[in-house]
Amino acid sequence: MLEPGWLAVESLDLDAQGVARRDDGKVVFIDGALPGEIVRANVHRKKNNWEQGQLTDIRRESPLRVRPGCPHFGLHAGACGGCKMQHLHAGAQVAVKQRALEDNLWHLGKVRPNTLLRPIEGPAWHYRYRARLSVRYVQKKGTTLIGFHERKSRYVADMEICPVLPKTVSAMLMPLRALIDSMDARLTCPQIEVACGDAAGTTQLGVIALVLRHLEPLGEADRGRLRDFAAAHPGVQWWLQPKGPDTVHLLDEAVPALAYELPEFGITMPFRPTDFTQVNPHINRVLVTRALRLLDVQPGERVIDWFCGLGNFTLPLATLAAEVLGIEGSETLVARARQNAAANRQAASRPWGRTDFVARNLFEMTPAMLVADGRAERWLVDPPREGAFALAKALADLHQQPELRTDGWTPPKRIVYVSCNPATLARDAGLLVHQAGYRCCFAGAVNMFPHTAHVESIAVFDLEG
Repeated sequence: MLEPGWLAVESLDLDAQGVARRDDGKVVFIDGALPGEIVRANVHRKKNNWEQGQLTDIRRESPLRVRPGCPHFGLHAGACGGCKMQHLHAGAQVAVKQRALEDNLWHLGKVRPNTLLRPIEGPAWHYRYRARLSVRYVQKKGTTLIGFHERKSRYVADMEICPVLPKTVSAMLMPLRALIDSMDARLTCPQIEVACGDAAGTTQLGVIALVLRHLEPLGEADRGRLRDFAAAHPGVQWWLQPKGPDTVHLLDEAVPALAYELPEFGITMPFRPTDFTQVNPHINRVLVTRALRLLDVQPGERVIDWFCGLGNFTLPLATLAAEVLGIEGSETLVARARQNAAANRQAASRPWGRTDFVARNLFEMTPAMLVADGRAERWLVDPPREGAFALAKALADLHQQPELRTDGWTPPKRIVYVSCNPATLARDAGLLVHQAGYRCCFAGAVNMFPHTAHVESIAVFDLEG
């Protein structure tokens, strides 16, 4: 029996809060606490069945507690809210995410994978090649703040470094603050988006694209200041965004192309800084390789890549399959994917299968639309956080109503599903397993975002019989 006021932390939730229970069974969520610890907390929110508080004292410390790698992380006033798990050993973070994946699959989808895959891990620091940094000129401080928001706040954290960003970008935070301070438009520039690419022919950091959101037109003096900054920081190129994402354009033309590489497949993928690409290129390379190995494409087979984006999986698949169809909701992305495929096919040193791309609303899929896309032996599914419910439901309907299968259509023998949300993966897995005739053979976590609570994962489904 614990002394009054002390709590035994049992587990960690997906917001990186320690979970404890009072003697009466009420759950207490505690910011900053870790499993196995005996702690006290300052409770600031109470409901009938649960409470929420913040760690104040530790009587028994977890052996997995580590010193955070960033001075801006913590529970103190003004702490950065970009990371949630820096106080937990990096290996233990991965175990928490793997457990979250398993729990979601079972509790939400009633699915247990036959085999758990070893989690995909990579560098814990300097991995984040994409970031959206808020910019705020604070008149009371007489300076500009650039970074992520403070914990549970709309205020911008006062950050001097960020160890999850590439070292070059982290070292640029203070010079960027000085740059915005010097600009006439410092009050009307609310955001800088960072997108980094590979140096040509390498997997090293190359181009650093900085997209400046500006609410008013920039004068020539400010444009000159941006150019001077780029000249002083090799690799930097400025893009301007006066309105929505479709208005993003280069400050100056004739700069190196922004691209990332998948060297195992001989693929170079040009992209715009506002395009969706994976935040962590180190993990992305491993993820693409594992996904294709699990898909196990055989010579002569046709593959469909659902939610294909720029072709992150489609283009590598084209080096293995006889035919690949990439399907994406955005006409713009489909056009770019076609361009990327054409350029890579022309430069390829290995055979390429036929590659086609189609734009379609994948959140309104029907059995008839699925049949119209033709049969494919294998599917790669990589949806956004909303998941692929309509796709899974259409496949389930075709399984339960065989009369809808016209033109010789047959379901795919294997599906590899890459997910950025374990809850929607579990929901869709439940449909595939319980209504569409599949079994979940493999599943595992992918630590795309170390030190955050974000859970990426991969799962494999085989058609029964």
